[in-house]
Amino acid sequence: MSWPPSDSEGSQPSSQFFRLHEKVRRWVHRRGWQALNDVQERAIPLVLKGTEDVIVSAATASGKTEAAFLPICSALLDEVDDGGIRVLYVSPLKALINDQHRRLEELCADLGLPVHRWHGDVPRSAKVKVLDRPDGILLITPESLEAMFVLRGMEVGRLLRALRWIVIDEMHSFLGTERGAQLQSLLHRVELATRRRVPRVGLSATLGDMASARDYLRPGRRAEVHLLTSEHQGAGAKAIIRGYIGQATSTEDGDADERTSVEQISEHLFAKLRGGNNLVFFDRRGDVELYADRLRRRSEERAVPNEFFPHHGSLAKEVREHVEELLRSNRPVTVLCTSTLEMGIDIGTVTSVAQIGAPPSVAGLRQRLGRSGRRGQPAVLRLYVTAEEITADITPQDELRAELFQAVATMSLLADHWYEPPDTSSLHLSTLVQQVLSVIAQHQGARPVELFRSLCAGGPFARVDQATFVALLRDLGRAELVQQEPDGLLLLGRVGERIVNHHSFYSVFADKQEYRLVHGTRTLGALHLTTPTPIGALIIFAGRRWRILSLDERASLIEVEPSRGGRAPRFKGVAAEIHDGVRRRMREVYESDDVPGYLDATAQRLLDEGRATYRRLGLATTPALAAGDSTIVFPWRGDRILDTLVAWLTVAGVEAVRDGVALTVLKCTPAQLRAVCRQVLLEDRTTAEDVAAALPDTVVDKYDAHLGDDLRIRAYAAGHLDMAGARATLAELIERLPEADGDIITGAPPPIPRRIAAVPAEYAVVDVETTGFAARGRDRVIEVAVVRVAGDGTVLDEWSSLVDPRRRLRATSVHGITEADLTGAPTFADLAPVLAARLAGAVVVAHNAPFDMGFLDAEFSRTGHPPAAVATLCTMKLDNRVHRTGHRRLRDCLAAANLLDTHDTAHRALPDAKATANLLRHYLIHAPAEVRATITGP
Repeated sequence: MSWPPSDSEGSQPSSQFFRLHEKVRRWVHRRGWQALNDVQERAIPLVLKGTEDVIVSAATASGKTEAAFLPICSALLDEVDDGGIRVLYVSPLKALINDQHRRLEELCADLGLPVHRWHGDVPRSAKVKVLDRPDGILLITPESLEAMFVLRGMEVGRLLRALRWIVIDEMHSFLGTERGAQLQSLLHRVELATRRRVPRVGLSATLGDMASARDYLRPGRRAEVHLLTSEHQGAGAKAIIRGYIGQATSTEDGDADERTSVEQISEHLFAKLRGGNNLVFFDRRGDVELYADRLRRRSEERAVPNEFFPHHGSLAKEVREHVEELLRSNRPVTVLCTSTLEMGIDIGTVTSVAQIGAPPSVAGLRQRLGRSGRRGQPAVLRLYVTAEEITADITPQDELRAELFQAVATMSLLADHWYEPPDTSSLHLSTLVQQVLSVIAQHQGARPVELFRSLCAGGPFARVDQATFVALLRDLGRAELVQQEPDGLLLLGRVGERIVNHHSFYSVFADKQEYRLVHGTRTLGALHLTTPTPIGALIIFAGRRWRILSLDERASLIEVEPSRGGRAPRFKGVAAEIHDGVRRRMREVYESDDVPGYLDATAQRLLDEGRATYRRLGLATTPALAAGDSTIVFPWRGDRILDTLVAWLTVAGVEAVRDGVALTVLKCTPAQLRAVCRQVLLEDRTTAEDVAAALPDTVVDKYDAHLGDDLRIRAYAAGHLDMAGARATLAELIERLPEADGDIITGAPPPIPRRIAAVPAEYAVVDVETTGFAARGRDRVIEVAVVRVAGDGTVLDEWSSLVDPRRRLRATSVHGITEADLTGAPTFADLAPVLAARLAGAVVVAHNAPFDMGFLDAEFSRTGHPPAAVATLCTMKLDNRVHRTGHRRLRDCLAAANLLDTHDTAHRALPDAKATANLLRHYLIHAPAEVRATITGP
């Protein structure tokens, strides 16, 4: 080797290497390194300075850890050790901490620098040693750091008094998550405890948004964060996508038919991966167990040693660690795993990586691909996708071969070095609840002003303003998580003490009841039961088949014995959210003629079939298909936008469901859907909170249940809905959906709309005020008005009434109605006969009739005596036919008709109904003949 190390063959010697301590340089020499790589070289002066925040972004196994710790250790050797932890290394995984502990001990053994581990599996004696004599480098998880604050709050300052650096490994895994918010808060609290700013070093292989990464590492001061991105791209990659066509069916003992895709893929894995070290990634733990069972049985049938082992988070620690040791050994081993082996744990040289199913994200695929191709060899990726045979009853979604196109889109984006940016929209109120309780426990009490100042104002929860924080504390008080003393001091309440004193408090992940699976004295792992499980049931777990002998609900214990049959269990989990960028690239792949060279013959066939279907259905111009009286829509947008659209349309009274890459809108033709989209898009009052309020369950994160309705709805809206993306999608759909249903490609003729048979004798103009926008959900009518109008527009009668909704009042700022106003008001059931009589025999008119009539229909249905069907008119739609300007609000329509001065600006039911009656009279007199015909009938 050359000495000193050079940047590359034939280049000048490193200019920064000599800045490292002599002992560190000797360690590098003993490792046989020929050169420091680019990020290691550039990190030395920045880290040695001891004041700079740095992000090192480089591929897996590219020496990011050394980029941080070579200069850190050099600086520590040049300083006097006065006691105290000097470096805090934070990792998302205990297994990664164990691995990095081995690596850092190799570096630090000859340097005289102690390296400690601290997580749930570390012996108490090792922790006591750190507490008695804190020094050196401490490797810790966020949960263990949280526990240190809660259990040893008064000692944190002493333990960390000499802290010089904080290193965050796999930083991308924290960005945009509740756990990431927890870590941000903990890092802020570390600096409060040390009373100084501590430099931070972030390490990651897949950062999609560098600005967000900088802002995460040092909130509010991202311009001061140095970003070091490696120019080294490795030795390239070899990739192939293999396609399989079939239909998965199962026999009674859980065995899949030999013709299924599962069996075909298992056979290929067995043939290609035996004899090497490989990782096979899945996105569901149940699939890990299914394939591990199939591959183990193949080994037994062919009388060869089994080389295929499962690895996922529900397996016992001892089982996982045994598999990791097998990977580091010299014997051939293939591990079937979830994201548990996606991080940078040292597992030796991996020959290849396989992915079953389309990757959940570009960043995830990059992480997984980086597990192979080390030591100068190219990475090898085998990606398997499946599809059903095309039959007469196949759905358009399946005929489009969406899984193949998602895989190709992900590969294409990976080649462009694009990764999903972190989600920065969430308020993280659940994690804020945890941090409030943690700070109170740490200091044995806290004052509200101090809590707000340390956690929100300039802290990690800067998006939470003072009013929101006060509301959160009130919610916690009502839930007995906190209580306030007469002098203002906040203490843990009765419920809060119980929560903080439970071992599960330190994690931000929601608790779930799991049963421990045991065979004799050996623990196999933990299983969350999603369905009733009887004694004698057969399951597959840890790659083997078992029969349940007993189930102890009180002890949460399942005892099993070996069995010949079994089924893969269903594990509770949340599917990965497909990003908007992936779906947009999928659409580009459909509309392209390029055929990637990494597709095998079957995958090419799927590509051709998907493109042929896309073109036959005309999805490039019209993104909707008629299916009977319903419509299937292909917006090609991310999961969050699709979920927002479903919720928003449901609030608007249209039943819609997610169906893979598509939405199915029930009882609505494509042209009718266009009208609905236009109406919904022009609705100027609907907010993300309105949509969230209509959802049946907004408890998602761990402490959401302790928040009041208002804050929980705000939190859900901010973190799970994308109204801006949904509005943009609606606008695009309006442009591309047909105005008439005769232009659609498939489907039955649209239903004939209800018409008025003759010139109506009278109209009943109605308006309602409501608690929200979910007519069929939680919201109710709180005021209703009816203005009876003759056929020529003359007002005959006016009537209105407040209504007791029998639920909490919202939107007071919109209509001005208060809880006091509704005291003593009749319920809708009381008013139903009177209201039905006032509507009888008339055409019902409303501005935005679907909204008002949706609420009236729902309220009448709840009384058990809905009125007879009536014809309706919508003045909003009539105005668009008259003026063609897309006016939406009643005020805009009145202004266009020069009637604004007749409108009482109070947003109440009777003034709005009277204004709508004036608008109707205007149309009856001044509208074009064809529009008047629509109003008065044929």
